[in-house]
Amino acid sequence: MTELLKTPIHPLYEKYGAKTIDFGGWDLPVQFSGIKAEHEAVRTDAGLFDVSHMGEILVEGAGSTAYLQNLLSNDIGKIKIGKAQYNIMCYEDGGTVDDLVVYKLSETKYILVVNAANTDKDYEWMLKNIKENVSVTNVSSMYGQLALQGPNAEKILAKITDVDLSAISFFGFVEDANIAGVKTIISRSGYTGEDGFEIYMQKENATKVFEAIMAEGVLPIGLGARDTLRLEAVLALYGQELSKDITPLEAGLNFAVKLKKDADFIGKDALINQKEAGLVRKLVGIELIERGIPRHDYPVFLNNKEIGVVTSGTQSPTLGTNIGLALLETAYTEIGQELEVGIRNKKVRAKVVATPFYKRAK
Repeated sequence: MTELLKTPIHPLYEKYGAKTIDFGGWDLPVQFSGIKAEHEAVRTDAGLFDVSHMGEILVEGAGSTAYLQNLLSNDIGKIKIGKAQYNIMCYEDGGTVDDLVVYKLSETKYILVVNAANTDKDYEWMLKNIKENVSVTNVSSMYGQLALQGPNAEKILAKITDVDLSAISFFGFVEDANIAGVKTIISRSGYTGEDGFEIYMQKENATKVFEAIMAEGVLPIGLGARDTLRLEAVLALYGQELSKDITPLEAGLNFAVKLKKDADFIGKDALINQKEAGLVRKLVGIELIERGIPRHDYPVFLNNKEIGVVTSGTQSPTLGTNIGLALLETAYTEIGQELEVGIRNKKVRAKVVATPFYKRAK
């Protein structure tokens, strides 16, 4: 049996009461104090996530921008130095290799932050499509990554850094930021629907930064609350809302797919064709009318006809309702449309609702 991978923060898990699970080959905490308490902490105060399992791939060289324009769906030419951008990497048929964030460090240097389970696959895909005057290096083993999320994240982090956090706009970042004496990158970004920061540092310094933030009285947060938080905010999860068989257009991520950008990108023609022909299916929010929780891969029916599948679902801690995302035949995606979710051997009534389920007050 293969031994599970461990993040640099792993030695601290027992101290903070973590219950760990196998998550894509990593030994990661599903919860510390409890999913509902952790979820509420992030919505009302702040919580600290260990996301060091995420992958980092360095792209540098004179041809970097042109290379990324060809590789990714968004317009790389629009990113300014010190800013980040959400992106989709597609196959030729429009299916999704991965969704990721691109950080622009200079005109010839970028870091791509990719999903942990996809790191090796992404890296191989990037090498397969390499261009002249570009080098691509998987630097994931060098980094630790933390996420401090919640309405009080800025106030808490400000106590242990010399950076003016208020000057960092959404998807902006600062290099060489000092946190508790450690050199870090601080990015205003996250995966919870709340304000907050993602922090990158050399892996050997990760526990020091983690402990410094924990000393300010925040709760550590596990994968369970990470999933309920991102689902309420309708943030896609690769392998559920996106996959090699689900295009970014079907997933409703049109904002990150620039079909009119001058540069061709892998999958562009297929996505143009899909858009022009009209989507056969698309992702919508659903809410259960009867008791039951929709889960990944549960079938969705209308008049005994299977019309789609649940991609994610949960009992929303914030809203107190049972919600989900479902990939449905487009004809049945109008808000208010009633349908049924197959839960075990029963069909449970549900309806299509507007998303996101949760949006923070500005």
